[in-house]
Amino acid sequence: MKPTIIFLICFFIVRTAVQSQVISFEIDESKFKTELLPTLDTLYNEDQSFRNRYFELITDKASQTVIDSMRTIIKQKDSINLVKANKILNQYGWLGPQDVGMNRSQALFLVIQHADLKTQQKYLPMIEKAEREGKILSSNLAILQDRIAMREGRKQVYGSQEFKDKTTGMSYRYPIIDPDKLDERRKSMGLQPMKDYDINWDINDYKKKLPEIEKIIKEQK
Repeated sequence: MKPTIIFLICFFIVRTAVQSQVISFEIDESKFKTELLPTLDTLYNEDQSFRNRYFELITDKASQTVIDSMRTIIKQKDSINLVKANKILNQYGWLGPQDVGMNRSQALFLVIQHADLKTQQKYLPMIEKAEREGKILSSNLAILQDRIAMREGRKQVYGSQEFKDKTTGMSYRYPIIDPDKLDERRKSMGLQPMKDYDINWDINDYKKKLPEIEKIIKEQK
């Protein structure tokens, strides 16, 4: 079987001395680890289907009881999926799209992305290595790095994370290192400009509100 090239939306591989990003993969299905495919399909479907249903319930303005029940189910599924992902990663290491296909590889990332901080810290070096080897999207690594930074109380680098004020329920973009150079950093990891990612993004407004945002975070600790 001839290798097939999978192009994601505006994704391509760029490797230069200045920047390094992974945004596409060359995939040969004949080289897949077929014994893992059913398990990884299940991981992907369960991670996404219940979350999709959760957002549908919110959009449809379901009762808080129903929404809370779905949130509980998601947490239970995440715990079960993490056990399965741990077993696979401990035995095989990181599996890229070249090993199992795009969605199945993405399933592993999603399980880690939705896990606790300790788990994310544990697998970050593995994912960083996978990105250097072209086995995971650079954008995925950027999002995980931001998530860990936020949970550790550090400023995020790529602007992917928001948080909610527990008092007002309002959402804010978590503090970002050097907002003026945000789009440069996002571009280096294959991420779209911030304005395309968040239509409400206004850098000047964000910088003006940053002291208030940092105060809210401090008060919620």
